[in-house]
Amino acid sequence: MHAYRTHKCAELRAAQVGESVRLSGWIHRKRDHGGLLFVDLRDHYGITQIVTDVDSEAFKVIDKARAESVITVTGDVVARSPETVNPNLPTGEIEIRARDVAIQSQAQELPLPVFGDAEYPEDIRLRYRFLDLRRERIHANIVLRSKVIASIRQRMIGQGFTEFQTPILTASSPEGARDYLVPSRVHPGKFYALPQAPQMFKQLLMVAGFDRYFQIAPCFRDEDARADRSPGEFYQLDFEMSFVTQDDVFAAIEPVLHGVFEEFANGRSVTPAPFPRIPYRESMLKYGNDKPDLRNPIEIVDVTEHFRDSGFGIFAGIVAGGGTIRAIPAPKAGERSRKFFDEMNDWSRTEGYSGLGYINIKGGEAGGPIAKNHGPEATAKLIEALGLGPDDGVFFAAGKEADAAKLAGLARTRAGEQLGLIDANAFAFCWIVDFPMFEWDEDNKKVDFSHNPFSMPQGELEALETKDPLDILAYQYDIVCNGIELSSGAIRNHRPEIMYKAFEIAGYSQEEVDTNFAGMINAFKFGAPPHGGSAPGIDRIVMLLADEPNIREVIVFPMNQKAEDLMMGAPSAVTDKQLRELNIRIVEQPAKS
Repeated sequence: MHAYRTHKCAELRAAQVGESVRLSGWIHRKRDHGGLLFVDLRDHYGITQIVTDVDSEAFKVIDKARAESVITVTGDVVARSPETVNPNLPTGEIEIRARDVAIQSQAQELPLPVFGDAEYPEDIRLRYRFLDLRRERIHANIVLRSKVIASIRQRMIGQGFTEFQTPILTASSPEGARDYLVPSRVHPGKFYALPQAPQMFKQLLMVAGFDRYFQIAPCFRDEDARADRSPGEFYQLDFEMSFVTQDDVFAAIEPVLHGVFEEFANGRSVTPAPFPRIPYRESMLKYGNDKPDLRNPIEIVDVTEHFRDSGFGIFAGIVAGGGTIRAIPAPKAGERSRKFFDEMNDWSRTEGYSGLGYINIKGGEAGGPIAKNHGPEATAKLIEALGLGPDDGVFFAAGKEADAAKLAGLARTRAGEQLGLIDANAFAFCWIVDFPMFEWDEDNKKVDFSHNPFSMPQGELEALETKDPLDILAYQYDIVCNGIELSSGAIRNHRPEIMYKAFEIAGYSQEEVDTNFAGMINAFKFGAPPHGGSAPGIDRIVMLLADEPNIREVIVFPMNQKAEDLMMGAPSAVTDKQLRELNIRIVEQPAKS
């Protein structure tokens, strides 16, 4: 018999009754029923119930062992009586009557329990992450992550992509987020950078003629944490393709994303390919942002002209001053009390806005200050234009266009949640396309890149030379699911003369481009194919599939919001000897008064 186990803790069934077996695992929980002691023994695969009586030597050993101690149990498989069968457990028809128990590792008193679903402070969970990972939900999330990555890898290979690994130690880039820098011992005063993404390397692979590349790529960015973004490091499905249009990129990756979501959807619906394509400006108008949650049926409408010279003076004044009025229909909101509308108004103030106007329709009668002052005829015309029913409602966001759009987008989400309109059993995908190539930087009073400086402008060089920069669109696109951006992507600018011109418009000289992006611009001068790609976030994909609100719940060893690893104590101080080897001196920061 094997020293530790003949079976795993999820394997034994009624067919093995009468066999002598050996299992090893953790004591999940103990239950003392007078003369009998029951133990749920847990390993990576599942749970098996162990039973021993007070007269057994095994009883004495188990009785002294704390929860989460590691033990090896030798015993016989016996059938549970019909009334004690556990249908929720794969091994629920049997139990092991222990003859011998050996303690492999005794657990101390636990800082947080593994059994149960009690919530514990994040700092405790992260400091003792190895215990947190034993808990059923988190353990299942990490297993799901592994299965998702394996599925993605197989699907990418099936689509004709080849996996390559790109460097981790590379050069610092002046674009994007802050780099993590790594000092060089053999080149004093110089630094490597950890890659924010393999962007330049994957484009160089296309220049090298590899045609279709992918990898599950680690990326490193020194930026703040968010619910859907891990600080420090994250992983993405990085891919690039040669001789492709935007449509070709979509056609290649949609089957991968649809397939992996469908595989792990657990009954939830998935948008069939081809995914809807929504131009950026349309998305900003209808949904108030560029990552719309299409599970929410509400669509925002611009009603500015309805309030020009209106009897509702506040809105009329905003319109006269060049402002915008956006309407957020609220289906069946008229069936709610006035409290619902007042709470939405109060909520908007907590978001930093002056408030949300509204019209409340009950039995076909429009009520509220806006309807009263706007006038019956004008209000009826507005309601008809919005297609509102006799018991609907509508909220209004007013102000400068950008502010009104943002508030309308937030209100759309809030109303959808409060009215129960969002389908929790769906994965709704879409592409956001036709991003502006440039935007106006109000702080620096200059034109700058709005999204990705290495994208091909629509219209190429002719557009850059003849059009207003703010009117130029780019072959840039985002893939969005349930209101979460999974990735950005683009058809790349592979022609040096177009790249120089694009950077010139944004205020960069040819010399600056040659210096800052030497590796890529030089390669493009030796024959580069048209190419494009994207990089959906692995962490975000798993977060959606696991139905978790925070990305840290699907990462094995995440950092906290301050980019600290509480378990390993990173970042940490290093010795003076290490600093001397690297020719580095730490400058003490002055104490804050």
